[in-house]
Amino acid sequence: MFLAAGIVVLIALPLVAPTYFLHLVIQILIWAFIYTAWSLMGRFGFVSFGHGAFMGIGAYVPALLWGYWDVTPWLGIPLSVMASVLLAVIVGYPCFRRKVVGHYFALVTLALSQVVLLSLIAARDITGGSLGFTQKTVGHSWYALQFPEKGYFYAIAVLLWLAGLWVWLWIDRGIGREALEAISEDEDAAAAVGIDVMREKMRVTVISAALTALGGAIYGQYVMYLNPETVSGISVSLQIVFAAILGGVYSLFGPSVGSLLTLSLTEGLRVWFGTNFIGAANTIYGILLVLCVIFMPQGVVGTLQLIRLRRRSQAKPAAAQDGVTAQDGVTAKGGVTAKGGVTT
Repeated sequence: MFLAAGIVVLIALPLVAPTYFLHLVIQILIWAFIYTAWSLMGRFGFVSFGHGAFMGIGAYVPALLWGYWDVTPWLGIPLSVMASVLLAVIVGYPCFRRKVVGHYFALVTLALSQVVLLSLIAARDITGGSLGFTQKTVGHSWYALQFPEKGYFYAIAVLLWLAGLWVWLWIDRGIGREALEAISEDEDAAAAVGIDVMREKMRVTVISAALTALGGAIYGQYVMYLNPETVSGISVSLQIVFAAILGGVYSLFGPSVGSLLTLSLTEGLRVWFGTNFIGAANTIYGILLVLCVIFMPQGVVGTLQLIRLRRRSQAKPAAAQDGVTAQDGVTAKGGVTAKGGVTT
């Protein structure tokens, strides 16, 4: 029922939604895909603060290839994904080989994100530096993957989001899930029972990096303007981490809920405050995120699931007690009991 209603809403939305609202929905779906890609690692304890690097590469490579050499994004996007995978292997392999885990791995990925950001800024003659890079527009073109009508990008964003959910389920229900959970608990014990720790960690890292780059590429094609601070760097990496955790990193729709909440909150505060109280919107946004992390560590979706489980556990004893009462034949007003016999 809920699935059918969701499908109907997704199909009907571009037909009835205003242009501005559709613009927000497209961004929510693209970011939800990116957050889901990060959660493939985060849910198994591989906390990465470097996904801003993968997103930046995914966004800039096809844009630069198109802007300078007229290379279609249909070739530029796969190249950006390959470049991100190569970077993930270059950084991930020595870390996993040397057993760099926990906070140390997070610091390595944090440095990676900053290196990519500074590289994009330093190459200002090519990337535009901190001023940003505006892509060359040609109007409606499948070759350039540019569509003034938002309905096209809405369809692309929906397919992208659904693909991200499918990959999440594929890993969650695959045989590799148990191996990754064992590795997250104790790598040495996992290796002792025959799990190839290096292969499993590299596999999930490469998949996560590739999907993040793909999301960054589609986002760059949609917004048509790239700035290192908005598509790469530490701030983007932290945005990905916080939103995924806020929604619930251990559930299928958790990152999507995080995307819906964070983007809606950001846009609502921006419109509400406008040019007044500069910085107040970001301050409120940060405070709310901190409160959510403290009081809802399982995320919004995870917290709702815990509440539902508690209600079910409380309902079971009550149901069992009612069953015992009916069997013993205890009634309030008297009458024939379930086993026979007259009560008083």
